[in-house]
Amino acid sequence: MTDLFDKLVKSRGALQQFQSDLTDGYFFFPKLEGEIGSRMKFKGKEKIVWSINNYLGLANHPEVRKADAEAAAEWGLAYPMGARMMTGQTTMHEQLENELASFVGKEKAFLLNYGYQGIMSVVDSMLDRRDVVVYDKDCHACIYDGIRMHLGKRFPFEHNDMTSFAKQIEKAKETAQQTGGGILVISEGVFGMQGDQGKLKEIVAFKKEYNFRLLVDDAHGFGTLGKTGAGAAEEQECLNEVDVYFSTFAKSMASIGAFVASDAPIIDYLRYTMRSQIFAKSLPMPIVVGNLKRLALLRSMPELRAKLWSNVDMLRKGLLERGFSTGNSNSCVTPVFLNGMPMEAAELVLDLRENFDIFCSVVVYPVVPKGMILLRLIPTAVHTEEDVNITLRAFSAIREKLASGYYLKISEAKHGSHAK
Repeated sequence: MTDLFDKLVKSRGALQQFQSDLTDGYFFFPKLEGEIGSRMKFKGKEKIVWSINNYLGLANHPEVRKADAEAAAEWGLAYPMGARMMTGQTTMHEQLENELASFVGKEKAFLLNYGYQGIMSVVDSMLDRRDVVVYDKDCHACIYDGIRMHLGKRFPFEHNDMTSFAKQIEKAKETAQQTGGGILVISEGVFGMQGDQGKLKEIVAFKKEYNFRLLVDDAHGFGTLGKTGAGAAEEQECLNEVDVYFSTFAKSMASIGAFVASDAPIIDYLRYTMRSQIFAKSLPMPIVVGNLKRLALLRSMPELRAKLWSNVDMLRKGLLERGFSTGNSNSCVTPVFLNGMPMEAAELVLDLRENFDIFCSVVVYPVVPKGMILLRLIPTAVHTEEDVNITLRAFSAIREKLASGYYLKISEAKHGSHAK
């Protein structure tokens, strides 16, 4: 028999990727300090930050800060106490739900405490063992965790591959006919790592023949895409065909919490069956009031979205002109693909942060293929032209170093030839 704690400690050791001075507090669990914006402090020095989903710059918008402060002073963080079903219901919660439903063109919406927990609970509540789920292989971990709780059949399709989708939806139809269950298809409005939109319009074209319902997690599309900011499905002109719309407040709203919107009977069903909400405290009033203000600004200030996209276009144009690959991104998420090994990536990011004052996220195998490094940039409405130009110059410099073998040599000197 193994002692549980011994197993956990050994597992932690196996997860150690780099030397201790380059792990906790640097690559993992870094501390960004100061006001949320395009420039923050890391290790006591100012950096240009491309890793925070503050798309519209609402995190420190003066009207948002004022609304948050006034609501906290009036209500405190405790009110309302208890779960929504018991003692946590308020008129303000209902108002936010009504406004969200109207914004995304659905009959009704339901507030959720967290995005990750929320989507898991939506999936779990909608499906029983007779039902079948079909989902994009690149869906977020929260969707995978929701699907893992499903006791019925599941059919993943290759990312945004409609040939693969056609095969899997056919299997799902055959299975559902045998079990007597329904079919739920899950995709994302924007896939947050590589920035490409889900092929929602192509997916809904299959609905008539296969009689499925479509759930879309639009965390990165809400507030950033579409004529009004209602997301990827609005951008693709198929919002009415999305049966269940989900988004978090953690990105364009620069807040916390989430919501799900659908037909009124479906939302009523979820209100009474989502265990993560039935047995959890209601969202505190200051967060609800603050989100009402954020939603109002999102809807009434299209110039915020225009500035965001101006920065996205400026950054992406500069990268492409310099010969960088940004993949298939058609959202604000801007990936930069480079050829290199994982240990080179560590040295490259160290160089970016220490010598160029650029803070961005890095991804290596197995999230991307072997021999590839992905640097993910998140432009926001508060980035400046100077931020973009400094970053472009830095990226050109680190690409030259990577191509010359500079980072590999440093890595091998530190860790030996196993760095490859």
